[in-house]
Amino acid sequence: MKLKQCNNISDLRMLAKRKLPSPMFHYIDGGADDEITLRRNTDAFDGYELLANSLIDVGQIDTKTQLLGQTVDWPVILSPTGMTRLFHHHAEPAVARAAENSGTLYTLSAMATTSLEDIATSTNGPKMFQIYIFRDRGLTQEFVQRCKAANYKSLCLTVDTAIAGNRERDKVYGMSMPPRFTASTLWSYATHFEWAFNLIRNPNFQLANVSHRVDALKNRSMSLIQYVNEQFDPTVTWDEVAWLVEEWGGPLTIKGIHTVHDALKVKEVGASSIMISNHGGRQLDSVPASIDCLQAIRAAVGNDMELIVDGGIRRGTHVLKALALGANGVSIGRPYLYGLAAGGEAGVDHALQLLKSELQRCMALLGCPTLQDINNKHVQDAASLRHRG
Repeated sequence: MKLKQCNNISDLRMLAKRKLPSPMFHYIDGGADDEITLRRNTDAFDGYELLANSLIDVGQIDTKTQLLGQTVDWPVILSPTGMTRLFHHHAEPAVARAAENSGTLYTLSAMATTSLEDIATSTNGPKMFQIYIFRDRGLTQEFVQRCKAANYKSLCLTVDTAIAGNRERDKVYGMSMPPRFTASTLWSYATHFEWAFNLIRNPNFQLANVSHRVDALKNRSMSLIQYVNEQFDPTVTWDEVAWLVEEWGGPLTIKGIHTVHDALKVKEVGASSIMISNHGGRQLDSVPASIDCLQAIRAAVGNDMELIVDGGIRRGTHVLKALALGANGVSIGRPYLYGLAAGGEAGVDHALQLLKSELQRCMALLGCPTLQDINNKHVQDAASLRHRG
């Protein structure tokens, strides 16, 4: 299979699996514990049906909107994903450029292998920086100042990682950072020559935004679980969120919310947006799919709070369902990582173009020429209807 033969995100996933050594692929693909939430995130979209209107003028489809204080050409933004260098040597700059080409927002992770300053100068597209609260609290304040200096327009605070989730696939397949050649992983690395060659050619691996203060990887390799548990602060409360809202003073989204209680707290502390997310099923297992949390949160916070659904998006119809159920937009992680692993920057371009064209086509078929035309009249809960019947 070649990149141009990939007709959907599922095809890109299969190509990524062929291109990557097992530890790297399963790090992207896996979730926590029994991976119940991982599967639910996508499967839950099947529980909603779209209701199309006929004989509507759909000669022109307009997908432009505002998200996180920035104009984007379509309502799909790129979620923060750490250590992108592990999946392709083009790394984070390739993803940022592809996002700009597609007219949407790229979110750089605090756990990135490229500095926020380098990303700021590599593209002119809309950008957001994602932070965690590290044990070194001064690092958070430093992030705020660096993002202001680099002209980032919005921040994303991830709050669902007090400790690392139990990602058993990482243990089974020997995932570590930097990659470590062991008896159990050597064959997989050796049989993926292109990936291994580019690692050997440029073996320098660091978490570029934190290594000057938290150089935990110096002269050693460790699991992500070990790193998170050593460096992230499990004592963080809403007080720190309120401080960050004031310190930043701009659009701030809180990522990792899936309950009405926490959504109301986000509104109370003054953040501008909520990213409804369960970390792609990689933290606490058996929590609800993100899409299933949307309607209750929208009802609780009202229409003035921006809501972004994160997790499980694989099709243009998934985007439509999220918008119809009350989201302002959605964010994706695995889909663009599959594209990156499958073909570098061209692969990310292909992944985004697939989803964008699907969204445009499905809007026409739904009878909605603009995003503003999409509402709850265009979706129904199929399971609920069957139960009542």
